[in-house]
Amino acid sequence: MPECFVAKACEMQDGDRRIVVAGNAEIGVFYKDGAYFAYSNTCVHAGGPACEGLMINRVVDVIAADRTYQGQTFSDEVHFVCPWHGYEYELQTGECVGDRRLRLKKFDVVRRGEDIFVVV
Repeated sequence: MPECFVAKACEMQDGDRRIVVAGNAEIGVFYKDGAYFAYSNTCVHAGGPACEGLMINRVVDVIAADRTYQGQTFSDEVHFVCPWHGYEYELQTGECVGDRRLRLKKFDVVRRGEDIFVVV
């Protein structure tokens, strides 16, 4: 399988991402909590740059036992947001949060010494 160089490991800090071009494909490579994730940079909605928007923790509604709304908080689940129309994707799976049947194409990431590659 062909590979595309992403970065030196020391160049990527927690929460960083790189967009690499491999042939005709753009791939977003994320580094979060010691793990690498790579997805197609093409949003399932309108083809926007899915991997280039904000990274945020999932917003969770807090509902009391009596079913009253208590506000919102953040979970540990990290999402990234396409900047064109706000489609959110789960960082660990590439699933579209608004419609779990949709997901970005996922790519494997390998580390060889200090070099990080994405398998295309």
